[in-house]
Amino acid sequence: MQFSLIIPTLNEAGNIDLLLTSIFSHDNLGDQFEVIIVDDSSTDGTPDKVRKWQNTHNVHLIERHARPDLTASILDGTAAAKYEVIAVMDADLSHPPERLASLIQPILDGTHDITIGSRYIAGGDTIGWPFYRLWLSRAGGWLARTICDVNDATSGFFAFRKELIKNITENARGYKILLELLMTGREQLRVKEIPIHFHNRLHGSSKLSLSHHLTYLQQLITLAGGTVSFYTASRFAMVGFLGVFVDVLIFQWMTGQGISLATAHISSFIAAASFNYALNTKWSFRLQHSGHLHWSQFSRFLIVGIFAMLLRGAVLAWLVYTWNISTEWAIFPAIIATAIVNYLGSAFYVFPRTKPAVSTDTRWRIAAVGIVCFVILLRLVYMSVAQLIPDEAYYWQYAQHMDLSFFDHPPMVAWLIWLGTALAGQNEFGVRIGAFLCGLIAMAYLYALARNLYDKSTAMRSVLLLAIVPFGFAAGLAMTPDAPLVAAWAATLYYMERALLANQNRAWLGVGIAFGLGILSKYTLGLLGIAALVFAILDPVARRWLLRPHPYVAVLIALILFSPVIIWNMENDWASFLFQTNRVGKTHHEFATPKLILQIAIMLTPVGLAAAVLALRSVFLSYPQTTRKSLFIGVFTGVPLMVFLIASTFGSLRFHWTGPLWLALIPTMAWMIGQKNIFKNISGWLSAAWQPMITVSLLTYAFILHYVTLGIPGLPYQFLSEHYFWRETTAEVEKIADEIRQTTGEAPIVVGMSKWSIASALAFYNNNHPALDIRSRNLFGEHAAMYSFWYPSESPTNRSILLIGMKRQALESGSAEGNFERILIKPGSTNTREIYRHDGVLLRTLYYRTAEGYRGNNLTPSSTSASVENR
Repeated sequence: MQFSLIIPTLNEAGNIDLLLTSIFSHDNLGDQFEVIIVDDSSTDGTPDKVRKWQNTHNVHLIERHARPDLTASILDGTAAAKYEVIAVMDADLSHPPERLASLIQPILDGTHDITIGSRYIAGGDTIGWPFYRLWLSRAGGWLARTICDVNDATSGFFAFRKELIKNITENARGYKILLELLMTGREQLRVKEIPIHFHNRLHGSSKLSLSHHLTYLQQLITLAGGTVSFYTASRFAMVGFLGVFVDVLIFQWMTGQGISLATAHISSFIAAASFNYALNTKWSFRLQHSGHLHWSQFSRFLIVGIFAMLLRGAVLAWLVYTWNISTEWAIFPAIIATAIVNYLGSAFYVFPRTKPAVSTDTRWRIAAVGIVCFVILLRLVYMSVAQLIPDEAYYWQYAQHMDLSFFDHPPMVAWLIWLGTALAGQNEFGVRIGAFLCGLIAMAYLYALARNLYDKSTAMRSVLLLAIVPFGFAAGLAMTPDAPLVAAWAATLYYMERALLANQNRAWLGVGIAFGLGILSKYTLGLLGIAALVFAILDPVARRWLLRPHPYVAVLIALILFSPVIIWNMENDWASFLFQTNRVGKTHHEFATPKLILQIAIMLTPVGLAAAVLALRSVFLSYPQTTRKSLFIGVFTGVPLMVFLIASTFGSLRFHWTGPLWLALIPTMAWMIGQKNIFKNISGWLSAAWQPMITVSLLTYAFILHYVTLGIPGLPYQFLSEHYFWRETTAEVEKIADEIRQTTGEAPIVVGMSKWSIASALAFYNNNHPALDIRSRNLFGEHAAMYSFWYPSESPTNRSILLIGMKRQALESGSAEGNFERILIKPGSTNTREIYRHDGVLLRTLYYRTAEGYRGNNLTPSSTSASVENR
């Protein structure tokens, strides 16, 4: 074997003899290799020991007298090497010399460009390291995986072709030159990992220190395209401290003047951000840029600033409203959160590294990491601050009336809410924590699916797309049946791919569990069962599974998990199954396919819809020469889509029903972004179109969440007033009920004049004692979903009746109006009250009517086939 082995040393006198003896004792290496020892000014006699080896073996010594640096040592050794294959190993006996041949051979054969002795693949391990060292190594490798595709990017035992070294920048420093090599041509390099047993050193001490770890982090961020360094960070911090004074001074003055929290924090932020931008451009990041103000640069800074401001509002609201911290103190943690977002956004987006150029693929990876983290943080903070929407309150009512299943949905959403509120309390966080976790599960399974179908870069972009499309963002925040459905849909697709494409027997167990949990979430997931059957019929390889027991065991597992729903339906005249069937097959026909397409554009964004069409086109136009992978994607997207398209020709569908079906196609949509060689024009267009779409989508979500919690100065609450702000509305209803109680001596029966929205929202936010006695519109002969089961009838009573409506029309017209005079005793006219927030902002108008009693109702509620309109 002809290769040059480079061994950097620094005070390794206790190890060098043992290491060289071991290396030259392995006959499988032959005698056509050289060992180059590059010593970094050792003081323990290491060079003297190496000189003795020079007399008897092909060993060369290079003595460096500059500042010790591992990367510089390897570069010097490579420059002196005479062979075209270079291997590197540590001198502390941690790397096994017996694995050198396995490391070198793939390079000599020309099959690979870089080989790595890996601790973190099957067959590799670390022996004798203390826990903290093992944890630091794992963490460093995990961080590196965001920009490269190897498991052990921090390994010091590797081999490469010598010509690759010319791609390393002259100012490369640190102790992880392997990472530099991997990033110089990541998209073209052929890399292989060889498992090794890594041993802790027996002699001497480790040279690693905190400064090395900080240098590694800076190296990692620099390779990712950022300008993060101690230089920029220190100057950014100094500018930030000055900005804090501007920010706090204006904020405290405005709040002291009685100005609203939203107006104060937005105004002070804008002033501080403008101040910071001017100084950062001219000082903090001047080494990377001219220091002059540029509009394109300022627009990027403005975008980052808006993101930071909207997140800051969430932190501020969370501290003030959830933890009851005074605004004077809450502003400081909010400013810290803003500073972190601003700094990272400035380093990677506003003032990115331009030389050497960072590949487009790497920039997409970093964008995926940053945006997904921002989305997760946005969800985490706002989930406990934003009030529940009526849908969430209704499903919370499920959890207060636990059952095997429910009329309009299976029980998974109720189970998750029950568990969340049992652990975190009866609050927004407790209700939504299940949705948050389901969002993370969906991301994890989609990542795994996309990586199996394509590659790691595609997987990261897939998670990015899931995070920013409306159905994906909402599923990880709002606690509705769609949250567990999306998670189960992604999990089912993953296990289906492992079973049908990878032919893994054990994957069918995952299919059964994921499918069973999915139909416990929402019946829609049953479409994947139809898709699996279609795929098995079309694909000869998958067809063999029809003769094996594994799929049928999966079906049995799913049925066992689904059995509570079956039992509930048996006990309730199949009410839920009939209701769901009638929702799709309505008696009146309406051609709603154009409406369905519009709904899909909302669920995916317009760019997402265009990308989906292009992805489907690439899949279906290749049939029948299509690969099994393309067939899988086409069938598991096409079958559910075809069902919805056919159903839309008979009537309109709920806008969110189609959301999960795109999970099978998102990996292809993400893959096409990076395929410049195959889809040159399309890939460029998609990449260019997605960038503003991602920005607009994120700004929209953050803006809406800020709007409903803190508000936006100058923008009144006119768009959500009928369905939102139930905390303040319930407080006003409690006042009205108390007034009636004081007048009549008895608490009224409160009736929400909608199917379930009003009654559920009032029930969740009714925190006063005694609690309100709340019913729904089924008192007047109209169906009210589960309220018709929970409160099927009400006896005649002289207790006062308090009717609550979202709109005036709900109390003055409709089918219930004709029954008011017959059912109610002396019903009054419709009254209104304005609902204000604690800071005096008008939120909405409350509509209500009162009556002196209830005569009873012998009307039959509308059949269970009633639509879910007028919620």
